[in-house]
Formats: sequence, structure tokens, C-alpha cells
Amino acid sequence: MLTDPSELVTALRRTLGTHWAFDSEGDHLRIRHQAHGASYRPRRRPIGWDEMLTILAATFAEHGIAQAPPLPLRYNRETDFTISAIQALDPYLKQRRPYTYRQGYLPQPVVRFTGQRDNSGYLTDGFLTAFVNVSCVLPIGNPAEHAQILDTWLTALSRLGLHARHVEIHGAITRWQRREVQGITLRIRHSGLEIGDIVLLWNADSPSIMATDLGSGLERLRWAITRRAWPSVVHGSLAERADPAVLDIIRTATLIAGNGIPPSDRGPGNALRRLARSIPASNAALGLSVAVRSAHAYWSLTSHLQRPWPEVCQILDREASHTRL
Repeated sequence: MLTDPSELVTALRRTLGTHWAFDSEGDHLRIRHQAHGASYRPRRRPIGWDEMLTILAATFAEHGIAQAPPLPLRYNRETDFTISAIQALDPYLKQRRPYTYRQGYLPQPVVRFTGQRDNSGYLTDGFLTAFVNVSCVLPIGNPAEHAQILDTWLTALSRLGLHARHVEIHGAITRWQRREVQGITLRIRHSGLEIGDIVLLWNADSPSIMATDLGSGLERLRWAITRRAWPSVVHGSLAERADPAVLDIIRTATLIAGNGIPPSDRGPGNALRRLARSIPASNAALGLSVAVRSAHAYWSLTSHLQRPWPEVCQILDREASHTRL
């Protein structure tokens, strides 16, 4: 139970140890490694999506945190889609029930239509409509357990090539509240690039009901590791052959259709219909099947998709063709 935000700072100091420097100004906290300041050099050997997932799962498992299967993409509670791994803790955190939907290390595919966009309406670098929310969501008993999960995450980042001397943890040590839940959010950046956050959460009416939500995006982590152009990181060689905005649409639509959600006039199916019908006719130059097959292979790393890629391709092509009749 957290009675004062300073307890979190104390727990972090004890867990991270003397190699980390804690600086504060007002309610803002910054934590950096004592050896910070060296420039980051991306690893020479490319790292694949599957290797990243293996490293993350193994690191959490070594610290007693097992991998949980993803939530269904169709959430149908407060949101049509699953938009964050923390929704796995809704019964526990929000309703004070003695169970969760999932808990542990959770690589969760999510759909969000709220990504940051530029003045022209295009998603800015680092944002996607659908991505893998790499998370650790766990009920905990005290801030010390929260700090230990952060330490585990630093180990995982180091094994990916994102070493501690380039990591900075920062944020306001003040409580925020959203409906039934209060929390304190600290953001994590690597060599100037934001890569995620860690949130200490508790039920506003029952503060002993406490949890950790540590999260990042798998795609954003690979961006931090490689420091290559964002479209290339996400879409590979397809980014040279098609508009990344269109590839983002196909990628998201493939995830939705692959999860067995059919096009419809309302709910999650309506989102799929709108996405598919926004695929321009000019995309035929690329070949819809190429982009769908690539996206399907990616989502299959973290989800068991219900529809094979040829069927997904037929659904999207049928909906896209509707706008050209």
C-alpha cells in the first residue's frame, strides 16, 4: 500500500542501487545511470522480431514472471478493441474482484485510432494504428515489487542492446486519477527516444489493491535498437514500394480480420470496413496479397489468428473493391 509518493522513490533507490543517480526538481524526478553520457551505437547484427520476443519472455521468466496469452482483440467492454495490456487487470483494479483476465509478461496486439498525427493527418514517426503492446501487468503488494519489475525490465532492455547507461527514467511523482484508479507514471527513454513507461496503479477506494503496468511497443523497441527510418523498421522493404500510410491501414485491417471479426456497419466490424474501403485502388501496383501476407506473419508471432492470410486478403479486396463500383 502506498501512503506517500516518496515511498516509491525510496523503493526505486533501494532496488536500483548506487549506480543510478536520482535528481529531482519540484515534483519531477529524473533517474540516470552514473555512467550516462556515452553516445549510443546500434548493434551491428540485425535483430528479428522473433528474437526480440524470445529475449523478453526469457528474461521475465528468469525473474519468476510467466508469459500470458493475449487478450481477445475484440474487447467489447469499455472499448470495442483491446487498446492496452492493462485492460487485463480491469476486474482486479477497477471492480476490486479477486481475479484478472491475464497477468504476467504480456505481448498484446492492440488497436488504437488515437496515434499522434502531423498537420496533414499522417501518423508521426513512432505511432501506428495497430502494434504489439509489450507489457508486464501484475497485481503487487507494495512499491518494492514495482521497483523490482522495473529492474527486470532494465535487464531485458540490456539484453536487447539498450544498455543502462543510455536509459533515463523520468516523470512527475504526483498522483493522477482516472475514474476508479489512481497512479504514478514514470516514462522511460533510451538515448533521447521515448520507449515506454512504468505505472504504479491502485484502486482509489481500496489503495491496498495495487498493480504494475510496464509497457512499450515492440515496434518502438526495434526502432530504438536499430535507429533506422521508422517506415523501414515497421514495414521492411515494403516501405520502398508503397505509401506507409496505406501499409498501416492494411496492417491494422489484417489484424482485425485475422482475428475473425467480419466487416459490418457497426462496432469493431465497422472499423474494419472503414479501413478496407480506404485502401486506394492504386495499391494494386503493390499487390494487396504481399502486404497482407507480411502483416499476417507479423501478427502471428504473438497471436493465433483465426483466418489464414488468403482469406483475409479476399475480405479486404472485396471491401476495397466496393468503393470502386
